[in-house]
Amino acid sequence: MADPSITPPWAPGTRGWCTAVACALEASAPKPGNVHPGVDYHDLSYAELVAAGAAIAPHLDVAPHRPLGATIRAAVEASRQVTRSNANLGIVLVVAPLAAVPDGTPLTPAAVAQVLAGLGPADARDCWQAIRAARPGGMGTRDRWDVAGEPPADMLAAMRAAAPHDSVARLWAHGYGPLFGGLVADLEQELAAGHDLSDAIVRGFLRQVAREPDSLIARKHGPAVAAAVSARARAVIEDSDDWREAARRLEQSLHTGRGLTGIVPPADGIVPGTINPGTTADLVAAALYVLLATGRLPIVMPR
Repeated sequence: MADPSITPPWAPGTRGWCTAVACALEASAPKPGNVHPGVDYHDLSYAELVAAGAAIAPHLDVAPHRPLGATIRAAVEASRQVTRSNANLGIVLVVAPLAAVPDGTPLTPAAVAQVLAGLGPADARDCWQAIRAARPGGMGTRDRWDVAGEPPADMLAAMRAAAPHDSVARLWAHGYGPLFGGLVADLEQELAAGHDLSDAIVRGFLRQVAREPDSLIARKHGPAVAAAVSARARAVIEDSDDWREAARRLEQSLHTGRGLTGIVPPADGIVPGTINPGTTADLVAAALYVLLATGRLPIVMPR
């Protein structure tokens, strides 16, 4: 249940409402390694995450009626107005194509592919400007289509080049099927198993990390660390005695770096939030958006 203090002004079921609620639910669930209530990082707080979700919602609400690149750029610029750092570039990039599916068209991977097939050079320029404005961490440099350089004429070609290094780029490049068949299905199964919504979100998040190493961790710390986090997430899900306590121990490891292959924490500790499964959190928000937009996750907002 979303906090009444962050109730969005749109009617339930609209794209803006689904966006704001999905972002609030994702931020509120105590997912290991992510910001959530009671756990803020030096450059990002829970309040900022919720504010960022509300800031992007008006732009995603009208996504079918303007070019996708313009929607992404406007949303990122709005988010930057209410946060100190890149709070939700990944969420914008993964949710905007979902929100852009036209009225009357079922929300499916094929419908999203049709939206992405219509991208042109202007969309690429706007997307490039949005990525620059967000200033995401861990991007490094690329020989081709470095975000510090000129934008590509073909955004999907750029996403195909980035796909080996980024889970969101893989969805753009190769289709949204893995999101619908993975996290969306995971959340539905966890709810059907009797878990409350917060636990279902955390468990769905852990299942996704276990299935696919988080690409933000891999970019920042290398594939060995990302694989170690995936193995720990898998162990949490398989802990039938007390998975919540196992999740708490995983969060402690992500905060300190201790117990993770490939990490040698400095004497004064790592900066909290450095080992952050942030791309997986973006995918969780997108999966929640799908469930909300298709009426499979009924949320009754308080009056």
